[in-house]
Amino acid sequence: MNENTDMNEKTLLPEEPLVRIQNLKKYFKIDNKKYLHAVDDISLDIMPRETLGLVGESGCGKSTVGNLLTRLIPETSGEVIFDGKSLFQLNKDEMMKMRREMQMIFQDPYSSLSPRKTIRKILKEPLELHQMCDKDNLETRIIELAEMAGLEPYVLDKYPHELDGGKRQMVGIARALALNPRFIVCDEPVSSLDVSVQATIINLLMDLQEKMGLTYLFVSHDLSVVRHISTRVAVMYLGQIVELAGTDTLFGNPLHPYSVALLSAVPKIDFGKTSHRIVLEGDVPSPVNPVSGCRFFGRCWMASEKCKEHDTGLREVEPGHFTSCSCYDEVKKRASEKLRNQEKEEVKNGKESVR
Repeated sequence: MNENTDMNEKTLLPEEPLVRIQNLKKYFKIDNKKYLHAVDDISLDIMPRETLGLVGESGCGKSTVGNLLTRLIPETSGEVIFDGKSLFQLNKDEMMKMRREMQMIFQDPYSSLSPRKTIRKILKEPLELHQMCDKDNLETRIIELAEMAGLEPYVLDKYPHELDGGKRQMVGIARALALNPRFIVCDEPVSSLDVSVQATIINLLMDLQEKMGLTYLFVSHDLSVVRHISTRVAVMYLGQIVELAGTDTLFGNPLHPYSVALLSAVPKIDFGKTSHRIVLEGDVPSPVNPVSGCRFFGRCWMASEKCKEHDTGLREVEPGHFTSCSCYDEVKKRASEKLRNQEKEEVKNGKESVR
Protein backbone atom coordinates (compact mmCIF):
# COMPACT_ATOMS: atom_id res chain seq x y z
CA MET A 1 0.00 0.00 0.00
CA ASN A 2 1.46 3.37 -1.01
CA GLU A 3 1.73 6.56 1.07
CA ASN A 4 -1.21 8.28 -0.64
CA THR A 5 -3.53 5.38 0.13
CA ASP A 6 -2.48 5.44 3.79
CA MET A 7 -3.20 9.18 4.03
CA ASN A 8 -6.61 8.80 2.39
CA GLU A 9 -7.59 6.05 4.79
CA LYS A 10 -6.55 8.17 7.77
CA THR A 11 -8.82 11.00 6.68
CA LEU A 12 -11.77 8.60 6.63
CA LEU A 13 -11.26 7.40 10.20
CA PRO A 14 -13.97 8.56 12.64
CA GLU A 15 -13.01 11.52 14.83
CA GLU A 16 -14.27 13.06 18.01
CA PRO A 17 -16.38 16.19 17.41
CA LEU A 18 -14.61 19.50 17.87
CA VAL A 19 -17.84 21.04 19.16
CA ARG A 20 -20.54 19.04 20.93
CA ILE A 21 -23.86 20.72 21.75
CA GLN A 22 -25.99 18.91 24.32
CA ASN A 23 -29.59 19.86 25.19
CA LEU A 24 -28.86 23.55 24.68
CA LYS A 25 -31.60 26.01 25.64
CA LYS A 26 -31.90 29.77 25.60
CA TYR A 27 -35.04 31.47 26.90
CA PHE A 28 -35.35 35.25 26.88
CA LYS A 29 -37.41 36.69 29.73
CA ILE A 30 -40.27 38.90 28.54
CA ASP A 31 -41.93 39.54 31.88
CA ASN A 32 -42.26 37.77 35.24
CA LYS A 33 -44.24 34.87 33.77
CA LYS A 34 -43.36 34.68 30.07
CA TYR A 35 -40.23 33.47 28.29
CA LEU A 36 -39.40 33.44 24.59
CA HIS A 37 -38.03 30.00 23.65
CA ALA A 38 -35.32 31.08 21.18
CA VAL A 39 -33.35 27.83 21.35
CA ASP A 40 -35.18 24.89 22.84
CA ASP A 41 -33.23 21.71 23.60
CA ILE A 42 -30.96 21.17 20.61
CA SER A 43 -28.10 18.66 20.37
CA LEU A 44 -25.51 18.69 17.57
CA ASP A 45 -21.95 17.58 16.87
CA ILE A 46 -19.63 19.64 14.67
CA MET A 47 -16.70 17.61 13.36
CA PRO A 48 -13.17 18.97 12.83
CA ARG A 49 -12.62 20.72 9.47
CA GLU A 50 -16.27 20.46 8.41
CA THR A 51 -18.77 23.19 7.59
CA LEU A 52 -22.12 22.64 9.28
CA GLY A 53 -24.82 24.74 7.63
CA LEU A 54 -27.63 25.95 9.88
CA VAL A 55 -30.72 27.08 7.97
CA GLY A 56 -34.29 28.15 8.67
CA GLU A 57 -36.67 31.10 8.58
CA SER A 58 -35.77 34.43 10.12
CA GLY A 59 -36.40 34.32 13.85
CA CYS A 60 -36.03 30.54 14.22
CA GLY A 61 -33.01 30.86 16.54
CA LYS A 62 -30.06 30.33 14.16
CA SER A 63 -28.02 33.36 15.20
CA THR A 64 -28.79 32.73 18.86
CA VAL A 65 -27.11 29.32 18.54
CA GLY A 66 -23.97 31.01 17.20
CA ASN A 67 -24.00 33.57 20.01
CA LEU A 68 -24.33 30.78 22.59
CA LEU A 69 -21.44 28.78 21.13
CA THR A 70 -19.13 31.79 21.38
CA ARG A 71 -20.57 32.75 24.78
CA LEU A 72 -21.63 36.20 23.64
CA ILE A 73 -24.85 35.55 25.57
CA PRO A 74 -25.43 33.27 28.59
CA GLU A 75 -27.25 29.97 28.21
CA THR A 76 -30.44 28.97 30.03
CA SER A 77 -29.36 25.34 30.30
CA GLY A 78 -27.48 22.65 28.44
CA GLU A 79 -23.83 22.22 27.61
CA VAL A 80 -21.34 23.09 24.87
CA ILE A 81 -18.15 21.03 24.86
CA PHE A 82 -15.26 22.38 22.80
CA ASP A 83 -12.37 19.97 22.27
CA GLY A 84 -13.32 18.10 25.44
CA LYS A 85 -13.81 21.20 27.62
CA SER A 86 -17.21 22.41 28.84
CA LEU A 87 -17.42 26.08 27.84
CA PHE A 88 -20.06 26.98 30.40
CA GLN A 89 -17.83 25.74 33.23
CA LEU A 90 -14.90 28.01 32.34
CA ASN A 91 -14.17 31.07 34.44
CA LYS A 92 -13.41 34.50 32.95
CA ASP A 93 -9.65 33.93 32.56
CA GLU A 94 -10.10 30.44 31.12
CA MET A 95 -12.69 31.72 28.65
CA MET A 96 -10.33 34.50 27.63
CA LYS A 97 -7.79 31.87 26.57
CA MET A 98 -10.52 29.88 24.82
CA ARG A 99 -11.36 32.95 22.71
CA ARG A 100 -8.20 32.21 20.73
CA GLU A 101 -9.73 28.92 19.62
CA MET A 102 -13.12 30.25 18.49
CA GLN A 103 -14.12 33.43 16.70
CA MET A 104 -17.12 34.91 14.91
CA ILE A 105 -17.78 36.64 11.59
CA PHE A 106 -20.81 38.88 12.00
CA GLN A 107 -23.69 39.49 9.61
CA ASP A 108 -23.28 43.26 9.35
CA PRO A 109 -19.62 44.17 8.72
CA TYR A 110 -20.36 47.86 9.21
CA SER A 111 -21.88 47.81 12.70
CA SER A 112 -19.39 45.17 13.93
CA LEU A 113 -16.34 47.36 13.16
CA SER A 114 -15.44 50.43 15.20
CA PRO A 115 -16.00 53.57 13.06
CA ARG A 116 -13.32 55.45 15.03
CA LYS A 117 -10.46 53.07 14.25
CA THR A 118 -8.52 52.44 11.09
CA ILE A 119 -8.40 48.90 9.74
CA ARG A 120 -4.81 48.66 11.01
CA LYS A 121 -5.94 49.42 14.57
CA ILE A 122 -8.90 47.03 14.29
CA LEU A 123 -6.57 44.17 13.35
CA LYS A 124 -3.97 45.20 15.93
CA GLU A 125 -6.42 45.14 18.84
CA PRO A 126 -6.89 41.35 19.25
CA LEU A 127 -3.16 40.75 18.73
CA GLU A 128 -2.28 43.14 21.56
CA LEU A 129 -5.12 42.03 23.83
CA HIS A 130 -4.07 38.37 23.63
CA GLN A 131 -0.33 39.12 23.33
CA MET A 132 -0.11 37.00 20.19
CA CYS A 133 3.13 38.58 18.92
CA ASP A 134 5.78 41.05 20.06
CA LYS A 135 5.91 44.68 18.95
CA ASP A 136 8.65 44.04 16.39
CA ASN A 137 6.47 41.52 14.50
CA LEU A 138 3.13 43.26 14.99
CA GLU A 139 3.12 45.18 11.71
CA THR A 140 4.26 42.10 9.78
CA ARG A 141 1.41 40.07 11.25
CA ILE A 142 -1.17 42.76 10.39
CA ILE A 143 -0.02 42.83 6.76
CA GLU A 144 -0.10 39.03 6.69
CA LEU A 145 -3.70 38.97 7.97
CA ALA A 146 -4.75 41.52 5.35
CA GLU A 147 -3.20 39.42 2.58
CA MET A 148 -4.88 36.25 3.87
CA ALA A 149 -8.27 37.97 3.69
CA GLY A 150 -7.65 39.38 0.21
CA LEU A 151 -7.11 42.99 1.32
CA GLU A 152 -4.66 45.34 -0.38
CA PRO A 153 -2.10 47.11 1.90
CA TYR A 154 -3.62 50.57 1.26
CA VAL A 155 -6.83 49.43 3.01
CA LEU A 156 -5.06 49.30 6.38
CA ASP A 157 -5.07 53.08 6.73
CA LYS A 158 -8.74 53.45 5.79
CA TYR A 159 -11.74 53.67 8.12
CA PRO A 160 -14.67 51.22 7.77
CA HIS A 161 -16.97 53.84 6.23
CA GLU A 162 -14.46 54.35 3.41
CA LEU A 163 -14.79 50.72 2.26
CA ASP A 164 -17.55 48.89 0.41
CA GLY A 165 -19.46 46.01 1.99
CA GLY A 166 -17.23 43.30 0.54
CA LYS A 167 -14.01 44.91 1.80
CA ARG A 168 -15.55 45.46 5.23
CA GLN A 169 -16.48 41.79 5.45
CA MET A 170 -12.93 40.86 4.46
CA VAL A 171 -11.77 42.98 7.41
CA GLY A 172 -14.15 41.00 9.63
CA ILE A 173 -12.65 37.77 8.32
CA ALA A 174 -9.09 39.03 8.87
CA ARG A 175 -9.97 39.99 12.45
CA ALA A 176 -11.47 36.54 13.06
CA LEU A 177 -8.24 34.92 11.81
CA ALA A 178 -5.96 37.09 13.97
CA LEU A 179 -5.80 34.63 16.88
CA ASN A 180 -5.37 31.49 14.74
CA PRO A 181 -8.72 29.96 15.76
CA ARG A 182 -9.83 26.43 14.95
CA PHE A 183 -13.58 27.15 14.97
CA ILE A 184 -15.41 30.11 13.41
CA VAL A 185 -19.11 30.92 13.60
CA CYS A 186 -20.14 32.57 10.32
CA ASP A 187 -23.36 34.40 11.15
CA GLU A 188 -24.96 35.11 7.75
CA PRO A 189 -21.67 36.62 6.50
CA VAL A 190 -22.88 37.28 2.93
CA SER A 191 -26.56 38.17 3.41
CA SER A 192 -25.97 41.93 3.13
CA LEU A 193 -23.68 41.70 0.08
CA ASP A 194 -24.24 41.76 -3.68
CA VAL A 195 -24.31 38.37 -5.39
CA SER A 196 -20.95 38.86 -7.13
CA VAL A 197 -19.33 39.86 -3.84
CA GLN A 198 -20.98 36.91 -2.09
CA ALA A 199 -19.13 34.53 -4.39
CA THR A 200 -15.80 36.18 -3.55
CA ILE A 201 -16.39 35.89 0.21
CA ILE A 202 -17.62 32.28 0.01
CA ASN A 203 -14.62 31.22 -2.08
CA LEU A 204 -12.32 33.02 0.36
CA LEU A 205 -13.84 31.16 3.32
CA MET A 206 -13.47 27.82 1.54
CA ASP A 207 -9.84 28.52 0.61
CA LEU A 208 -9.00 29.54 4.19
CA GLN A 209 -10.66 26.39 5.52
CA GLU A 210 -8.55 24.21 3.25
CA LYS A 211 -5.29 26.01 4.09
CA MET A 212 -5.83 26.36 7.85
CA GLY A 213 -7.99 23.33 8.68
CA LEU A 214 -10.81 25.53 9.99
CA THR A 215 -14.18 24.32 11.24
CA TYR A 216 -17.26 26.44 10.45
CA LEU A 217 -20.79 26.79 11.72
CA PHE A 218 -22.35 28.58 8.74
CA VAL A 219 -25.61 30.29 9.66
CA SER A 220 -27.71 31.38 6.67
CA HIS A 221 -31.16 31.54 5.13
CA ASP A 222 -29.73 31.33 1.60
CA LEU A 223 -29.99 27.65 0.71
CA SER A 224 -28.01 28.01 -2.52
CA VAL A 225 -25.02 29.36 -0.60
CA VAL A 226 -25.39 26.71 2.09
CA ARG A 227 -25.45 23.94 -0.51
CA HIS A 228 -22.22 25.25 -2.03
CA ILE A 229 -20.19 25.55 1.17
CA SER A 230 -21.59 23.01 3.66
CA THR A 231 -20.55 19.46 4.50
CA ARG A 232 -23.77 18.80 6.43
CA VAL A 233 -26.93 20.85 6.93
CA ALA A 234 -29.16 21.25 9.99
CA VAL A 235 -32.67 22.64 9.44
CA MET A 236 -34.06 24.71 12.31
CA TYR A 237 -37.67 25.57 13.00
CA LEU A 238 -38.94 27.59 15.96
CA GLY A 239 -35.94 26.91 18.19
CA GLN A 240 -35.51 23.21 17.37
CA ILE A 241 -33.54 21.13 14.85
CA VAL A 242 -36.05 19.25 12.69
CA GLU A 243 -33.64 17.62 10.20
CA LEU A 244 -29.92 16.95 9.92
CA ALA A 245 -28.10 15.23 7.06
CA GLY A 246 -25.22 15.44 4.60
CA THR A 247 -25.68 18.27 2.11
CA ASP A 248 -26.33 16.09 -0.94
CA THR A 249 -28.66 13.84 1.05
CA LEU A 250 -30.72 16.69 2.44
CA PHE A 251 -31.11 18.48 -0.88
CA GLY A 252 -31.78 15.25 -2.75
CA ASN A 253 -34.02 13.47 -0.25
CA PRO A 254 -35.46 15.72 2.50
CA LEU A 255 -37.47 13.77 5.07
CA HIS A 256 -39.22 16.56 6.96
CA PRO A 257 -42.17 18.52 5.49
CA TYR A 258 -40.61 21.82 6.53
CA SER A 259 -37.34 20.98 4.75
CA VAL A 260 -39.32 20.06 1.62
CA ALA A 261 -41.11 23.42 1.72
CA LEU A 262 -37.85 25.32 2.21
CA LEU A 263 -36.14 23.57 -0.69
CA SER A 264 -39.11 24.10 -2.99
CA ALA A 265 -38.62 27.86 -2.54
CA VAL A 266 -35.06 27.79 -3.93
CA PRO A 267 -35.01 29.36 -7.43
CA LYS A 268 -34.15 26.82 -10.14
CA ILE A 269 -32.86 27.40 -13.67
CA ASP A 270 -34.52 24.68 -15.72
CA PHE A 271 -36.05 25.80 -18.99
CA GLY A 272 -37.72 22.45 -19.57
CA LYS A 273 -39.82 22.43 -16.41
CA THR A 274 -42.15 24.73 -14.54
CA SER A 275 -40.96 25.32 -10.99
CA HIS A 276 -43.57 24.85 -8.27
CA ARG A 277 -43.33 25.87 -4.68
CA ILE A 278 -45.05 24.40 -1.64
CA VAL A 279 -46.81 27.34 -0.04
CA LEU A 280 -47.20 26.89 3.70
CA GLU A 281 -50.53 27.86 5.21
CA GLY A 282 -51.42 28.79 8.75
CA ASP A 283 -49.58 30.93 11.29
CA VAL A 284 -46.21 30.29 12.91
CA PRO A 285 -46.80 29.21 16.54
CA SER A 286 -45.74 31.63 19.23
CA PRO A 287 -42.21 31.02 20.57
CA VAL A 288 -43.47 32.40 23.87
CA ASN A 289 -45.96 29.58 24.32
CA PRO A 290 -44.85 26.73 22.01
CA VAL A 291 -47.13 23.77 21.46
CA SER A 292 -46.42 20.50 23.25
CA GLY A 293 -46.32 18.34 20.12
CA CYS A 294 -44.69 18.96 16.76
CA ARG A 295 -44.17 22.71 16.34
CA PHE A 296 -44.77 22.46 12.61
CA PHE A 297 -48.22 20.92 13.16
CA GLY A 298 -50.27 24.01 12.33
CA ARG A 299 -48.60 24.52 8.92
CA CYS A 300 -47.97 20.91 7.88
CA TRP A 301 -49.95 19.25 5.07
CA MET A 302 -49.18 15.81 6.58
CA ALA A 303 -50.16 16.50 10.17
CA SER A 304 -52.30 14.05 12.13
CA GLU A 305 -53.70 14.22 15.64
CA LYS A 306 -50.75 12.30 17.06
CA CYS A 307 -48.42 15.03 15.75
CA LYS A 308 -50.38 17.60 17.74
CA GLU A 309 -49.80 15.79 21.01
CA HIS A 310 -46.47 14.02 20.49
CA ASP A 311 -43.04 15.21 19.33
CA THR A 312 -40.72 12.34 18.42
CA GLY A 313 -37.59 14.49 18.66
CA LEU A 314 -34.63 14.23 16.32
CA ARG A 315 -33.81 10.60 15.50
CA GLU A 316 -31.66 8.77 12.98
CA VAL A 317 -33.87 7.12 10.33
CA GLU A 318 -31.12 6.47 7.77
CA PRO A 319 -27.34 6.34 8.27
CA GLY A 320 -26.32 9.93 9.05
CA HIS A 321 -29.83 11.26 8.33
CA PHE A 322 -31.88 12.56 11.27
CA THR A 323 -35.42 13.89 11.28
CA SER A 324 -38.08 14.72 13.87
CA CYS A 325 -41.02 13.82 11.58
CA SER A 326 -42.80 10.59 12.53
CA CYS A 327 -44.17 10.27 8.98
CA TYR A 328 -40.80 10.62 7.25
CA ASP A 329 -41.40 7.60 5.00
CA GLU A 330 -44.41 9.33 3.39
CA VAL A 331 -42.91 12.81 2.97
CA LYS A 332 -41.87 12.56 -0.68
CA LYS A 333 -45.16 11.01 -1.81
CA ARG A 334 -47.32 13.49 0.08
CA ALA A 335 -45.20 16.42 -1.10
CA SER A 336 -45.73 15.34 -4.74
CA GLU A 337 -49.48 15.17 -4.13
CA LYS A 338 -49.53 18.65 -2.63
CA LEU A 339 -47.57 20.09 -5.56
CA ARG A 340 -50.00 18.47 -8.03
CA ASN A 341 -52.99 19.88 -6.15
CA GLN A 342 -51.42 23.36 -6.07
CA GLU A 343 -50.69 23.13 -9.78
CA LYS A 344 -54.31 22.21 -10.52
CA GLU A 345 -55.48 25.11 -8.36
CA GLU A 346 -53.17 27.50 -10.21
CA VAL A 347 -54.46 26.31 -13.58
CA LYS A 348 -58.06 26.65 -12.39
CA ASN A 349 -57.48 30.16 -11.08
CA GLY A 350 -55.72 31.08 -14.29
CA LYS A 351 -58.68 29.99 -16.40
CA GLU A 352 -61.12 31.85 -14.16
CA SER A 353 -59.08 35.04 -14.43
CA VAL A 354 -59.10 34.75 -18.24
CA ARG A 355 -62.89 34.47 -18.23
